[in-house]
Amino acid sequence: MSATQVMLRWVLLIVLGVNVQIHAESSADLPLGMSTALTGPAAKLGLNMRDGVAAAIAEANRDGGIQGRTLRLIALDDGYEPSRTAPNMQSLIDEHRVLAVVGNVGTPTAVASVPIAIRKKTLLFGAYTGAGVLRRTPPDRYVINYRASYAEETAAMVDGLITEGGFDVTEIAFFTQRDAYGDAGYSGGLEALKRHGLTNDLAIAHGRYERNTDAVENGLADILGAPVSPRAIIMVGAYTPCAAFIKLAREIGLDAIFLNVSFVGSAPLAEALGDQGDGVIVTQVVPPLNSDLPIVTAYTEALAALDSAPPPTFGSLEGYIVGRLLTEALREVEGTLNREAVIDALESMGKFDLGLGVELFLSAENHQACHQVWPTVIRDGKVIPFSWGDLRKP
Repeated sequence: MSATQVMLRWVLLIVLGVNVQIHAESSADLPLGMSTALTGPAAKLGLNMRDGVAAAIAEANRDGGIQGRTLRLIALDDGYEPSRTAPNMQSLIDEHRVLAVVGNVGTPTAVASVPIAIRKKTLLFGAYTGAGVLRRTPPDRYVINYRASYAEETAAMVDGLITEGGFDVTEIAFFTQRDAYGDAGYSGGLEALKRHGLTNDLAIAHGRYERNTDAVENGLADILGAPVSPRAIIMVGAYTPCAAFIKLAREIGLDAIFLNVSFVGSAPLAEALGDQGDGVIVTQVVPPLNSDLPIVTAYTEALAALDSAPPPTFGSLEGYIVGRLLTEALREVEGTLNREAVIDALESMGKFDLGLGVELFLSAENHQACHQVWPTVIRDGKVIPFSWGDLRKP
């Protein structure tokens, strides 16, 4: 077929409305996309995730790339605003022709990303969110996750507080972001409380704040106005408002344990809290940074090899694990490397060990590789491992 005939065929397909997908093998490298917060109040979360994915990609490239070709990450800034995520997704998929979108940050942004990924038949992989919108049953073919869900994180908190700490269900309150992210964590926490005997949702104090603000006063007032003074507050938010809430609550004398889900970002939260951080609990979906697990050792070396050599964080460790998981799958693809082949490779992984100390599993019926939750606590500005049994100690 001549070049002219090929061109005429493409034009005819477009006119007829056929969805033509240009495969990644049409270029010298393999582009991967990311829409994340590189600026704004949640920027540190996006930058950490980007660094971790970049470290895994650079590591794979040093080992010869994928099928002899170089991986390349295209990260676009959405400022943690879904109105900016949608055009980013369109650009990554249609203009940059990415093989997959990897490591997007946030739940409200995921709400915008998921339908685009499904409609355009492009993998959305390893998003930095534990929301249920990415965890449907049966799973969406084009959405695959690494991390434990927010429901699993808040359930771990509730189980620890009640079983180990002896808390009553009505002594646990919530402070959440007023959007899909906050709602996901709150709903998961309520379900866990109901498993422990909660019969009336209205018995649980709940304060909220607006995304990308630190206006926490009204949320705190709602919690303080509850009939039962809370002894523990589960927080589902970003690091800046959560730090502002904790500082204000302690300033007015509220004696409670503060617990945060992983998305808060442990390092930026500890930094924002300063000397007010001691005793704040954060659940993690990756192992402790000081562990001797193979994945943590490999991550530390890969991160140090980056030109910027950023300091280790839980967020960039998650990004690295997501990137490693994806590159491991890409290496298993035989023949044409396209968007569908990547998903097939991930779904074919079954049970596998990535060096986390827990077994991972992916299949066509299971699109969440890990369900493990690791509790940590802030002490002297550092985030260290924590045991729920420590709640019993004075």
